[in-house]
Amino acid sequence: MRPRRTVSASRALAEVASELGRYFKRNGYVRRQNPKRLARDGYRGYKKGDEVRLTAQDEQELLHLEALLRRAGFRPGRPFAKGRQHRLPVYGREAVRRFLRLVERAGNAEPTAPREPPPRLATGDSDG
Repeated sequence: MRPRRTVSASRALAEVASELGRYFKRNGYVRRQNPKRLARDGYRGYKKGDEVRLTAQDEQELLHLEALLRRAGFRPGRPFAKGRQHRLPVYGREAVRRFLRLVERAGNAEPTAPREPPPRLATGDSDG
């Protein structure tokens, strides 16, 4: 049985969820494991799994995102730089599911279906 939350604790979690949802909607994204590649390469050759990635504009925002994720019960991965921004991953299929459910309930993110890879463009010499 789960412990009961007080009204103030529930309100605090709702505020955290709302803020995480705003960051996610701004420029966060979900990476899904590619089942075809996993079947082809096996676990030893393809260790990528599902993850949510949030983007921070600077180190101060990165620290704030880490704190929000921890307050919401998530364990963020190691942040990394990409371009002039920082990415903060949350790894694991169940963590992704929980995160999406949390931000969807807060009303700041649309349900996210697994994304299909973009179609490959033909590279021919024809004028198109």
